[in-house]
Amino acid sequence: MYRYDSIDQQLINERVAQYRGQIDRNLAGALSDDELRPLRLQNGLYIQRHGPMLRIAIPYGMLSATQLRKLAEISRRYDRSIGHFTTRQNMQLNWPKFEETPEILGELASVEMHAVQTSGNCIRNITTDQFAGIAPDELTDPRPYCEVLRQWSTFHPEFAYLPRKFKIAVNAAAQDRAVIRAHDVGLEIVSNAAGEIGVKVFVGGGLGRTPVIGKVINEFLPRRHLLSYLDAVLRVYNRYGRRDNMYKARIKILVNALGIDEFKRQVDAEWAHLKDGPTTLTDDEFDRVARHFTPPAYVTLPADDLSFATALKDDKAFAAWVKRCVHAHKVSGYAAITLSLKAPGVAPGDITDTQMEAVADLADRFSFGELRVTHEQNVVLSDVRKSDLYEVWKIARANGLATPNIGLLTDMICCPGGDLCALANARSVPIADAVQKQFDDLDYLYDIGDISLNISGCMNSCGHHHVANIGILGVDKNSEEWYQITVGGQQGNSTTIGKVIGPSFYADEVPQVIAALIDVYIEQRTTSERFIDTFLRLGLAPFKQRAYAGRDKRKIAAAESAETETAPLTKVANA
Repeated sequence: MYRYDSIDQQLINERVAQYRGQIDRNLAGALSDDELRPLRLQNGLYIQRHGPMLRIAIPYGMLSATQLRKLAEISRRYDRSIGHFTTRQNMQLNWPKFEETPEILGELASVEMHAVQTSGNCIRNITTDQFAGIAPDELTDPRPYCEVLRQWSTFHPEFAYLPRKFKIAVNAAAQDRAVIRAHDVGLEIVSNAAGEIGVKVFVGGGLGRTPVIGKVINEFLPRRHLLSYLDAVLRVYNRYGRRDNMYKARIKILVNALGIDEFKRQVDAEWAHLKDGPTTLTDDEFDRVARHFTPPAYVTLPADDLSFATALKDDKAFAAWVKRCVHAHKVSGYAAITLSLKAPGVAPGDITDTQMEAVADLADRFSFGELRVTHEQNVVLSDVRKSDLYEVWKIARANGLATPNIGLLTDMICCPGGDLCALANARSVPIADAVQKQFDDLDYLYDIGDISLNISGCMNSCGHHHVANIGILGVDKNSEEWYQITVGGQQGNSTTIGKVIGPSFYADEVPQVIAALIDVYIEQRTTSERFIDTFLRLGLAPFKQRAYAGRDKRKIAAAESAETETAPLTKVANA
């Protein structure tokens, strides 16, 4: 993984000192809260429903065991011994003390970490496939591209105050596991007929209030032009993006208003001034970064391990875990493991300090001291020998990290929602808990098979409900919490926005509505057909009909009379 050089470390140390001075001046009354707000946001500090929230950067989801131990220590010393992994592969601390946040940033800097640009109207954390570098289906390792983009975007003076936040994702595999089509800019590493490596560029994607799938603006951008072309895209956005209305300020609104052809024309005109200039990505510079991502010291192993095969045969619980949580590796004899953070009764994505230390120990002992955070809010050990899988499973199970539900209904993406977030219209975690209780039979979950369910507490869509097979959105109606259901969304190469099935539901109705949707699938599916396949074949009608069948007429009337949704304008303004 990438290791800081002296320049990296100096930049972060200086930022910590700068931030410490800003907080000290604010506490002394010399810097107002309004003056501090944009400064603290670009250092990851929000003011949430109950107090500060600090978002810590985990570039493209990669952590060392040492860094995870530091996060465990920080959560124990400065928070409530728990951290929350987000869909951008970052970590959030939800209970730090305002005055102690400079100390936290200082601790992070000691292990080559920071909270820079994890919030604010700037280029956010670059994300990618959690199996980057090890996936059998990838064209090349996308992590050097991510690191180049991280270095280019960090402290970029021209893009420090964009119209709104800006998110970039990178994929280099045959299957898109980074949801690049739902980003402001999505980058797909591709090769042309001559075997040259380049980038297919998507622009104008995004979720939130107006979900949009990104459009292709460049089918094949040679690698050397990556940074100058992105400079041009961001310059056009920075110049013409809406600043009068924060709900219409994302690049997707600009692309839609201009049309992709006109937007491309303007980008190309801007790029003409930048192409082959100082930001040209030379082979030497790319290779300098790529050398940080050389493969670890793999040993030659047989493709199949006898002890692993024996354990699979003799232990049904282990076999169930392997089926859902163990993934193919490009190196013979190795596998990747997803450690589930979706145990029953636990907020999805939450990890305790004890669990962090356990994962760090597993990484040191079994996976070359490295791990990854996933878009789905789980953790991956990327390089585990098959002969070690049984031992890893026993340790993970003892630490509550081996729920065999990856890819199943209870492997939910879920934002913190109204329990913590100042922007939320409704609570998310209690809904996730209710769904987990409704579907607590693993045998039934296995029968349902692959299906995604995501939950967001508001229209900002931090839970990515739009691109789930079943999406749940919390809405505020007359100061009551209601939940809107969408069906038919999906991630990957066929990223699709789900369709709203109708009026919203009370919280206590949601588990039964999900069960009704699943019943339609179970009854109507063909052999080996996934939930999304059945939906695409049948359409929305049968799912909608079953969801509302037998519903209390008073609830239907209440839902329809209060169906107009409003965004929490004052909450957003004060975040």
